[in-house]
Amino acid sequence: MRTVVIMRVRGLITLALLALVAAYALGGALFLARDDDPVSKADAVVVLAGGDSRLDVGLDLVRDGVARVLVVSEDESGRDEQRVAFCARGGAGEALGNVEVLCRKASPYSTRGEARLVAQLVEKRGWDSVVVVSSRYHLFRAERLLGRCTDVKLAMRGASEDWVRNVIAVPSEWVKLGLAETTRRDC
Repeated sequence: MRTVVIMRVRGLITLALLALVAAYALGGALFLARDDDPVSKADAVVVLAGGDSRLDVGLDLVRDGVARVLVVSEDESGRDEQRVAFCARGGAGEALGNVEVLCRKASPYSTRGEARLVAQLVEKRGWDSVVVVSSRYHLFRAERLLGRCTDVKLAMRGASEDWVRNVIAVPSEWVKLGLAETTRRDC
């Protein structure tokens, strides 16, 4: 009897581990293997809060002439010192030419709040297209949430993160995506 119980526990543990490995593999493909959307021109580049490398990608896009407006979602944590300093000086000193810089705080401070913020700006300014910059692992969920709030044409650009952050992000994105697709389906 004891041997049967041990074999069943081992079987359940093995099954759980296989499910975890499969979820991680699928998450890696879904969240980390996405290519950037092609873009030549847009009405605005929007940099979502979060990763430290996101602002640099947004700055490169506006310097390359993709858009004349740069929207930076302010990070409430204050951990991204570059973003805090950039918004404190309104983008001055970045050699952006005639690019309009808008630093805004999303309410609530979340991807869903950022999607609402983008939708408000799109409606107010009459934009037709927006390039959204976020960490690569975040693009899938961000695009889904933005698509619920606005019909603007979206192009998604991924900022690279270190491997540790990517490893941690996969299970986190599964949880956040699960919430977004079940209990938080509104804009």
